[in-house]
Amino acid sequence: MTLRSVDLRKEPVEAVLDRVERSLGVRLDHETVVRKRRSVGARTDRGSWVRVERRGLDRIGVQGGDGTASAEALRGIAKPSWLAGVAWRDETEPVMWRADETELLPGAPVGSAVVAEDPLLPEEWWAALNASLDALAAQHTNRIATPDTETLTQELVTETVHSVFPGVDTAVGEWRPAHADFNWANMTAPVFCVFDWEDWGMAPCGLDAASLWGASLAVPALADRVRSERRDDLQSRDGKLMTLFVAAKILGPYADPDDPRLGVARETAERVVKELRTG
Repeated sequence: MTLRSVDLRKEPVEAVLDRVERSLGVRLDHETVVRKRRSVGARTDRGSWVRVERRGLDRIGVQGGDGTASAEALRGIAKPSWLAGVAWRDETEPVMWRADETELLPGAPVGSAVVAEDPLLPEEWWAALNASLDALAAQHTNRIATPDTETLTQELVTETVHSVFPGVDTAVGEWRPAHADFNWANMTAPVFCVFDWEDWGMAPCGLDAASLWGASLAVPALADRVRSERRDDLQSRDGKLMTLFVAAKILGPYADPDDPRLGVARETAERVVKELRTG
């Protein structure tokens, strides 16, 4: 059976939310519902948050789609605690639904995934981001990251980078745990907290830093701040590869000609390609 492409911002989800309420024993506040392309979230009557995700069975892989629950084992990272979860297979499509209940966030998301203006974050925020990313990279897991729900392999890195930058040596040297969906919609301010851990797992060093850089390119000063804060990651060979990996997604065949990030992404990528070829 072919998996139907679905945008949960447009699909009816009432029956799914009813099942979540029954399974977790909560009442969802429907006035607080947030709908995204592949997830729906809402506040509960017991002061927690529930996020519901739809994921094709072919995108579960070896890790079972339990990213938020398994991330509870991580230490030293500013993130909401996981409280409970439930998963089931859709009755009519090759799809898994999963709902996870977590603590409420300490603040609102910084912005949309890609920001158009500087969020003017305090110094403590950057310090907490650095501490959390450093702590994450120092831990161990058998999970494999799934950015955009695709299992991150050497082959995927090569295919993505070469689609825009052919001829670059894409051999990854070091794999470390990464959040793998590290953008401005998945972290809070003014208190730093990172959430939505569905895709975390092992990834080339620098993936999260490169992802946040790519999400900041419409605000050059912010992109420069990300590169400065995570310079050790991004100046490593693997970090340069991840810069190209992210840039290729911005500049590739599905690029939006009106995307304000195009110019800076292309300029940075061209410099990184030269560095990799002469390094």
